[in-house]
Amino acid sequence: MVKILYTFIAASVAVFAGFESHISEITPQIKARMLKGNSWKKGCPVPLKDLRYIRIKHIDFHGEEQMGEIIVHKEVSVEVSEIFESLYKIGYPIRKMRLVSDYKGSDWDSIESDNTSAFNCRTATGSKAWSKHSYGKAIDINPIENPYISRKGYISHKASAPYRKRVHQNATYADRAVLLKHDKAVEIFKKQGWQWGGDWSGVKDYQHFAK
Repeated sequence: MVKILYTFIAASVAVFAGFESHISEITPQIKARMLKGNSWKKGCPVPLKDLRYIRIKHIDFHGEEQMGEIIVHKEVSVEVSEIFESLYKIGYPIRKMRLVSDYKGSDWDSIESDNTSAFNCRTATGSKAWSKHSYGKAIDINPIENPYISRKGYISHKASAPYRKRVHQNATYADRAVLLKHDKAVEIFKKQGWQWGGDWSGVKDYQHFAK
């Protein structure tokens, strides 16, 4: 379980043996990044007061510890910290974790950079309805290694082509990032009640978890 030490109403800090997560409200500085980066604007389905900014320690593709950042809905902020604590403990690697704002709100560019992200005020792929990402209740993790594959088997991002075949092939960090049905990383999300795009029929979205 995540143990949170409340230092003041606007922020909290969770500290583990090796793992760290820092949860805070959206500060004026983060708001400015989101507005400039086109990841939030007036008319989005969730107000900024209902979102939380989290700094999370993770293991990168070089086996080194890094502090990443992610924005989620306040209702799932603690369990997201718990999920990433569990991923950290099993050694699951994450290439990078940056706000989609750093990619001007472009889901395409974020994926091309193999960026793990959550909140982004946008419509769902192939739809005019708001994506779960617009509510801060969806996470895309290592999207190059875990691609979106259309019903016809099409993959948009060329770097994902080697990962069409869903098997673990070697001991590299990139291979360990591949998410398969019975992998511990997938089970960690499901234990918290998150649904996985790899279970969808027809379309497959192996990077995608949603609450």
